[in-house]
Amino acid sequence: SEATSLVNLRIPGPIPVDEEILETMGTPMINHRGPEYKDLLFRTTKGLKNVFATENDVYIITGSGTSAMEAAVVNTLSPGDKAINATVGVFGNRFGVISNRYGIDVETVDFPFGTAVDLDRLRDALIQNPDVKAVMVTHNETSTGVTNDLRAIAEVIKGEFDKLVIVDGISSVCSLPVETDAWGLDVVATASQKGWMLPPGLAFISFSQRAWEAHAESTMPRFYLDMAEYKRYFELGQPPFTPSVSCMFALDLALKRIAKEGLGALYERHATIGQFTRDSIRSLGLDIFPVTESIASDTCTAVSIPEGVDGSSLVEKMRVEHNVVLAGGQANLAGKIFRIGHMGLTSHEDIQNTVDALKVVLASTDFKG
Repeated sequence: SEATSLVNLRIPGPIPVDEEILETMGTPMINHRGPEYKDLLFRTTKGLKNVFATENDVYIITGSGTSAMEAAVVNTLSPGDKAINATVGVFGNRFGVISNRYGIDVETVDFPFGTAVDLDRLRDALIQNPDVKAVMVTHNETSTGVTNDLRAIAEVIKGEFDKLVIVDGISSVCSLPVETDAWGLDVVATASQKGWMLPPGLAFISFSQRAWEAHAESTMPRFYLDMAEYKRYFELGQPPFTPSVSCMFALDLALKRIAKEGLGALYERHATIGQFTRDSIRSLGLDIFPVTESIASDTCTAVSIPEGVDGSSLVEKMRVEHNVVLAGGQANLAGKIFRIGHMGLTSHEDIQNTVDALKVVLASTDFKG
C-alpha cells in the first residue's frame, strides 16, 4: 500500500527491500529439481562463497538465521560435548539456549551488554576448560549495537587453542568484512534479511573441512538441518527439501548487484552510514549505548534513552506520528535503549529523516515521566 511505502523501516532486519527485488520475487515458479534451478543454485552458491571469502562449502537453507545457528550446533557437536559460548547480548545468548536444548555442556562466558568480548577472559576460559570442543561467538550483536573483533577472537580460539570456531554472522556477513578462510572460521551462519538487501526466508552457512570432521564424529539427531543432506543434494544440483524459489530469484539478483558494487565499496558504504548515524545521534545530545566508539556497529546503532523519557512511548510516537519504525531494547535493555538499523541500502536521507523526527519527538513533553 502507499502508506506502507512511506514507512521509514529502521529496524535491524528485516530491512527495506526495493521494487526490483520485489518484482523479481514474482517470477513464475520453476522445477526445483530441474536444470534451471541447478544453474540458479550453482550460480548463487558461487556468489555466496565470494562474499564469505571462502573456498569452503556454503549451503542455502530455507529458514531464518536461527535455523543456520541451530545447524551450526547440531552438525558439529554431540550431546555431552563441552562448548564455550562467548556472548555480549541477546543473540549471543541464543547460541547458548540452542546448545543447552541439545544437551551440550555450555560454559557461558558473558560480557556486560554494551561491551565486546574481552580476549583475556576468553583465553582464561579456554585454559580452564581444555576439553572444550568449540567456541560460539556472535560477530555483530544487534541487541546492543556492538561489533566484536572476530579476527582477534578467532586467533585466540583457533590460533592458540585449536578449537572449532562457530560464528553467528547473521547481521555482519555482507555488511562488515568477514574473511572466513583467512580467519580460520569453521562455521559461519547468516541470513537474507540483513545486509544482503533481501526479504527474510533464506539462511546461508559455511562449513570448513574441520567442521566436516566434527560432523563425522557428531551423534546429534538432525534431519532438516543435516548438512550431509545439503552436500549430497548439492552435488546433484538440487536442494534437499523444497526451497523458497521466490527468494532464490531475489538472491540471484542481489548477488549480481553485490558483485557489481564490489565488496570493498559495500563495506565502505556501511562504515560511512554507521558513522553518519552515530554523529547525527550525538548532535541531538544523545549517547551511543556501546561503551567505546571502536566497538560500535556499522549495521545497527543502539542509543541510550535519556533519563525521564519513556522508551516505549518514544518508539510509538516515532512510528505513529512520523512513520519511522525503530526497534526497542530487548531483555533487560527494554525501555533503556532504542535501535536504528542501517544495513543494506540505507541512504543518508533515511537517517536524516529519522534524526529529524527524533528531534521533534524528544522536544515534546507529553511522554516524559
